[in-house]
Amino acid sequence: MRIRLAPALFILLLLFPALTFAQKSVKSGTVDVNGGKLFYEEAGTGDAVVLIHGGQLDRRMWDDQFQLFAERFRVIRYDVRNYGKSDTATQVYASEEDLYALLKQLDVEKAHLVGLSLGGRIAIDFTLAHPEMVSALVPVGAGMTGFSMPDNFPWEESLDAAQRGDFAKVTELWLKSGFMAPAMENPKLAPRVRQLSMENTKDWMSNPLLERRMKPPAVERLGEIRAPTLIVAGSRDVLNIQAIAGILQARVPGARTVVIPGAGHMVNMEKPEEFNRVVLEFLRGLPKN
Repeated sequence: MRIRLAPALFILLLLFPALTFAQKSVKSGTVDVNGGKLFYEEAGTGDAVVLIHGGQLDRRMWDDQFQLFAERFRVIRYDVRNYGKSDTATQVYASEEDLYALLKQLDVEKAHLVGLSLGGRIAIDFTLAHPEMVSALVPVGAGMTGFSMPDNFPWEESLDAAQRGDFAKVTELWLKSGFMAPAMENPKLAPRVRQLSMENTKDWMSNPLLERRMKPPAVERLGEIRAPTLIVAGSRDVLNIQAIAGILQARVPGARTVVIPGAGHMVNMEKPEEFNRVVLEFLRGLPKN
């Protein structure tokens, strides 16, 4: 006996996978911070997860995580001051206090923080400044205040190019650096990384000395962190960033490290499936806020 599906049912079955992974609606806006505005987007419900981007990039570097994580959590991503749609700094500011202002205005009492590079440094500083607001910490290829990082980027040449208004040159120097070279080897990923970098170069080079760094610096205070911590590193990241991951592992109580094989500095963009699996497994295992 042959069973014939009604046309409507047949179409529904075809659409079922798409319906299962339907995108969450996205809310966006700006919040006032000290001397400027920050742009943010959020999607999903549940415990808050904040995604903090790296330098010379913006919130869009989390495109492979934003909607997926929103299936389970309230996900917030924002543009750090000087990047994306957020304002360029015109006065002294502190990135961890910008994040505090953002979360307060979004009525977030506690959040899981996931930050890459610059974003990792901000996440660590925020955890130390406002420990009561952090339920978990995921530093990814993180920077760190107080860590003396030898120059592996031609800053002088970049500043000269910026002063001439040659931001294309600044971008090229950045993309050829050890931080970005592994990502640029991927022909599908390279155009996306290049576009993000090009669009964020000018403001990135504007008034970098206006940011007030945490004192005492994070490197001297890591033993204070009590939030569950997952350190994520790429096996091909630059040695300085790998050294920071080692310091975090040694000094943050109870921290665990996962190394993503074959990934460089841009772990979440270079190896999104592996990154998502590791981070979501960690976040899902946490008690609800």
